[in-house]
Amino acid sequence: MKIIIHGGFFSESDQSSEVKKAKQDSLQHIAQKAFEYLKSNSAFDTVAYAVSLLEDDPLYNAGTGSQIQSDGMIRMSAAIMDGKTQKLSGVINIQDVKNPVFVAKALMQEDDRVLGGEGAKSYAAKHGFSDYSTEIPQRRKEYEEKLKNGGKGTVGCVAIDSDGNLAVATSTGGKGFEIPGRISDSATVAGNYANPFCAVSCTGVGEDIVSNATATKIVTRVTDGMDLKTAFDKTFEELKAVDGFAGAIAIDRNGNVYHQDSYPTMVFASFDGTNFKVFS
Repeated sequence: MKIIIHGGFFSESDQSSEVKKAKQDSLQHIAQKAFEYLKSNSAFDTVAYAVSLLEDDPLYNAGTGSQIQSDGMIRMSAAIMDGKTQKLSGVINIQDVKNPVFVAKALMQEDDRVLGGEGAKSYAAKHGFSDYSTEIPQRRKEYEEKLKNGGKGTVGCVAIDSDGNLAVATSTGGKGFEIPGRISDSATVAGNYANPFCAVSCTGVGEDIVSNATATKIVTRVTDGMDLKTAFDKTFEELKAVDGFAGAIAIDRNGNVYHQDSYPTMVFASFDGTNFKVFS
């Protein structure tokens, strides 16, 4: 059993030592709590649980603390994928829910597994997800002052359970100040992908990740026999063609854990029950 989580990239407004320490402490706490949960739950249930904890922490741009778009509204996206069933479900540009990842998880039982906008919100309301404001004062201040803080905020989790099953979940509040209707990578297979061989969650500039099909490429290459590091290296080399800004975390079916970013400011943590690592 292993777990790795990420909290996106540091932005210009995150550079203080206090914020850096707070994120490191938060990641350690969430990784350990999620690993305890993994001991008695599947990888699929665990990644949703871990991402919900990240969504609940206003330090991150997902759920509570999400960025505000150019029209003053918050719209979030999230997805989850089960490596065992190879099914993905997700929500795109959903509003007024506390944990988009849980709505994405609920959709796994439906024939229509990816919903957007009003359809996603209506589904959430019908299934007991009550209205909730994810806005925090800091995000409103940034919006009012038009301080664009980088647009590289996403959270994600990859886990492998005791049965060797892999799963991944990813959630984002967007890049901030974007055109309403813009779709990020988080609820697509470019940013969130898993199968029985490998699972990957991405963060960074969504357009770059989609252009490079980052998560899908890594997983496909591992499936075809490439080792995890080589799959990452080749995929990130191709990312250079679009001057891509991205980071990714992964676990393969052998329990190998790996990460890479095109700019060394991604914050993430991994835990296997004995060894804890936090990086930023």
